[in-house]
Amino acid sequence: MIERRPFAKLGGANHGWLKAKHHFSFASYYDPSNMGWGSLRVWNDDEIAPKSGFPPHPHADMEIITYVRDGAITHQDSQGNEGRTEAGDVQVMSAGSGIRHSEYNLENETTRIFQIWIQPETRGGTPSWGAKPFPKADRSGKFVTLASGFTGDEGALPIRAKARVMGATVKAGERVTLTVDPSRHVYLVPAKGVVEIDGVRIEARDGAAITDQTTVEVVGVEDAEVVLVDAA
Repeated sequence: MIERRPFAKLGGANHGWLKAKHHFSFASYYDPSNMGWGSLRVWNDDEIAPKSGFPPHPHADMEIITYVRDGAITHQDSQGNEGRTEAGDVQVMSAGSGIRHSEYNLENETTRIFQIWIQPETRGGTPSWGAKPFPKADRSGKFVTLASGFTGDEGALPIRAKARVMGATVKAGERVTLTVDPSRHVYLVPAKGVVEIDGVRIEARDGAAITDQTTVEVVGVEDAEVVLVDAA
């Protein structure tokens, strides 16, 4: 089953410095029938104005993955971690027993991110943060694992959940196939471009909630950049 979640129908808020769309219930957008997709709890589509951002605030017991679509995000946290993550790259924060962090757009252009929260397998643990570049050319025509809680996913940023965050770039007319466990929850969003999945057209920033599938075949209608979460 593939359920399209159109971008135009997503919940959201406009705070001036932040324009946010929420694929699942978040903050002031609350829908009791849309609290997540398996262990995937949050997928926010955020546009952050230049020279602004999220001031220091706390989190605990959540795996928070940030995929930067345009611009860059600068991170600082109470563990002493600092870093700047650019477009196409990924950062992961395991909130563990508790951490405070800030995320600022210090650039002169709008920064656009997907912020993805996945519920961890166990509560607590020492908080951690990491970031890594993932060149889009390395993802051309195939899915690459960006973050993972599974052993054997070498090169991926570690998370504390039995889940994977994956990315692929798909040219118009190209087909990219991924084998999946039909009992799991797969959620795909094109960061850019248009794709089809089993004949269902998924526009840029739409969500596709996928269950009961053994394969996910993504066909490029336009050149596209897609992000996928495979969650318990």
